[in-house]
Amino acid sequence: MSNDEDFFALPPFKPAEALVKLKRDLRDLRSLTERSGGGSFDMQGQPVLQLSSDDTQLHARLAKRPARSPEWESRSCKNAAEVRRLLDDIRRRVAQWTDDTP
Repeated sequence: MSNDEDFFALPPFKPAEALVKLKRDLRDLRSLTERSGGGSFDMQGQPVLQLSSDDTQLHARLAKRPARSPEWESRSCKNAAEVRRLLDDIRRRVAQWTDDTP
């Protein structure tokens, strides 16, 4: 009998592909603008998000609130579920920041 654990194995996490998809999803928010440098996003001219990836993880630095020199919160995503949680958190924060601005 074959090993049943291999039947339900998740596909390997590919951080570079996850980064491309995450950037595409963030562009759909319309409140964020991607800087020409690549993995940085601004909201109303203030930096709020920086993304990068290596061979095994996707890395994000998310501002606690928009500012010229924001206080950063770092996150690392090792699988697709963590990337979805990150995207949900970014959406929640952008909605909150948009509601807070006059």
